[in-house]
Amino acid sequence: MNDLNSPRKWLIPVFLICSVLIFTSCGKASNVSSPPTNSSNNEIKQTHKLTIMLDWYPNAVHSFLYAAEQNGYFQEEGLDVEIQMPADSNDALKLVAANKVDLALSYQPQVLMARSENIPVRSIAAIVRHPLNHLMVPQAGDIHSPKDLSGKQIGYSSIPLYEAMIHTMIQNDGGDPKASKLIDVGFDLIPAIATGQVDAIMGGFINHEQLILEKEGHPVKGFNPTDYGVPDYYELVLVASDQGLQNSESYFKKFLNAITKGQQFVLENPEKALNLLLAHEDETSPLDKKIEEKSLSILLPLMDAGDQDFGYQESASWEKVRQWLSDNDLLSTDIKAEDAFINL
Repeated sequence: MNDLNSPRKWLIPVFLICSVLIFTSCGKASNVSSPPTNSSNNEIKQTHKLTIMLDWYPNAVHSFLYAAEQNGYFQEEGLDVEIQMPADSNDALKLVAANKVDLALSYQPQVLMARSENIPVRSIAAIVRHPLNHLMVPQAGDIHSPKDLSGKQIGYSSIPLYEAMIHTMIQNDGGDPKASKLIDVGFDLIPAIATGQVDAIMGGFINHEQLILEKEGHPVKGFNPTDYGVPDYYELVLVASDQGLQNSESYFKKFLNAITKGQQFVLENPEKALNLLLAHEDETSPLDKKIEEKSLSILLPLMDAGDQDFGYQESASWEKVRQWLSDNDLLSTDIKAEDAFINL
């Protein structure tokens, strides 16, 4: 079964990355194309090759990348960018850490946990600035806030971060987390709640699972973790390795310039941008245009950095998330938040 057809498995313990680092530490992702053989041809320009690995199969959140690619924004910056899809949704962070790809899309808590395992990765941009992962319950049920989950069963995929989020939300709402039963449903979150196997799920995204459940006749309501004690974290971030930053920082800045243009295009032309995305859908994970349209409308406000440039990261966000992870025993060692990110 293709893991990418299930909710993203983004918090499998990061020690799994270490084995990749041990055996591939000599790997190098970046390369510059050979100089043109005919130097008199002014139309042939030298470009720098960069690879970026997605966090999941191509979907609405990646529209800015395909807009930058198809509209020539990477080329304008002198870049030849290859967009790769992972075979498994844990691959992105592993491969960027091992310098097998230049850049990867990952998640703020995972980057901090990786740093605490001495894995040399760092976020260079916040793509989605707020959580998409909400605690979901049937819309017509008797659960009106997290504290109502006392005595209820909550389906999740046995990920420690999800356990910590559930505990924090119920406790912050005045309930007793120990009175709820966590059920490992693997990555079958949608059927688990649709069939009544569980009373709630943690791990579903408001721009994907919630929309699919609504379409299939099982509407749910989501409780935003930031309303119940979980820090407002960056759901999706752009990650590089420490070595990559040392070798290719100037090219990463050019990459950020290009995706900023790409995001502006998406904002101004959402329908055209979505069509560019749909032209690149993976055959193993076909997209539903209506779902992706709704997803994009949810995502765009959550990707808005306000007066700051697209991708700007707040040091306060990184510190709050670091402290919360530490308080919940999710960091292996004490780390500094500023070591986990950089604004280029």
